[in-house]
Amino acid sequence: MYSVIDIESNGAGFRKESIIEIAVYRYDGHEIVDQFISLVNPESDITPFVQKLTNISPKMVKTAPKFHEIAKRVVEITANTTLVGHNIEFDYRMLRQEFKRLGYDFKINTLDTIPLAKKLIPEAESYSLGKLVKSLGIPLVDAHRASGDARATLDLFKLLMIKDKDSEIIQQHHEELNSKSYLNKIRDLTQDLPFERGIIYLQNAEGKIIFFDFVDDLSKFAKMMFNSKSKRWKQLQDEVEHIQYELTGNDILAKLMMKTKGLRKRENLPFGLYHKSGKYFVEKVASEKTEKPILKFSSFTQGLKAISFINTQEKYADPQELIKTLSLKNRNEMWLSGGRTLGEKSFVIFEKGKLTAYGFYELHTQINSWKKITALKIDLNTTTADLQNDLKLALLREDFEIQPLPK
Repeated sequence: MYSVIDIESNGAGFRKESIIEIAVYRYDGHEIVDQFISLVNPESDITPFVQKLTNISPKMVKTAPKFHEIAKRVVEITANTTLVGHNIEFDYRMLRQEFKRLGYDFKINTLDTIPLAKKLIPEAESYSLGKLVKSLGIPLVDAHRASGDARATLDLFKLLMIKDKDSEIIQQHHEELNSKSYLNKIRDLTQDLPFERGIIYLQNAEGKIIFFDFVDDLSKFAKMMFNSKSKRWKQLQDEVEHIQYELTGNDILAKLMMKTKGLRKRENLPFGLYHKSGKYFVEKVASEKTEKPILKFSSFTQGLKAISFINTQEKYADPQELIKTLSLKNRNEMWLSGGRTLGEKSFVIFEKGKLTAYGFYELHTQINSWKKITALKIDLNTTTADLQNDLKLALLREDFEIQPLPK
């Protein structure tokens, strides 16, 4: 049993979209046994591009049911089926996203007609739905509308089943229903991870954290880890059963959040920035070296990038000026930067040259008094050498807006 679906969205930013139209045809392998087609009120704007593409206007959806009003019908028509779509990842993500807003975890086996078509119709010039069905003589009425695209996808799916001489579609359906394959595991664990900075936590079947780190892109990192053939990741690939994450903003905030939770990850900083004979240079920090580096780096390339920036600043021709800029001594300041999500900001607090607290606040909130800061701040006891180095790098990059501490 299959449910062939197509969804149109309002065109908002990634993971902020809402459904404006949905069409589902329940198909038993021979005929359509049920169907559901509806406009949906997104309770938000529809972008001009989407309005032009779909001819769906805000006026048309104003009186349409909201998603929570059709959610039960969607569950009923897709129950005990495999969800089929042309680029099913988008439609499935839209459904999961809408149901998640309702506090419901929507899960279903999926099948994408794009890779099937590439395998069974290798001679096709294009695999976009419109061009592909046209080349096959399949009618597409109301392109870029959910009912038209879903019906064309269903007709394409019928043709693919006929061409599927080795019964790969049926076999894949059986395997997805009866086995927990590694590919399904990857899909289930990574499909909802955002493309944002954060701390990623990998847990085993018992819920124990077996790996954590700050990464620049949560989704990209997880997929890299699962697809890697390196021995470093092999054991984790086998053991991980759950993935949790926290959005953090910049790397300093990530390390402060990990420190608060008692999670310690010592960073290796083998390269140092030095100045000699009028020039800055990077080299490995030797244990016997008496001269301390101005800054430390995790890689030689990172050091070269820092030098490239420093050389554009005339004032840093004097290394003492750079050392003075990067010094944390006697600072009584509040450093402001972006927060974990849109509409949020963050702060770190220095008192007498020591990093003593950090916190987050809404963009519209005023933190111009110490009383307000006290209510929001998370206290810190000590800072590590690698964190102090990160703070100096942040000063060099001018990652923070620096203000005097409010009274």
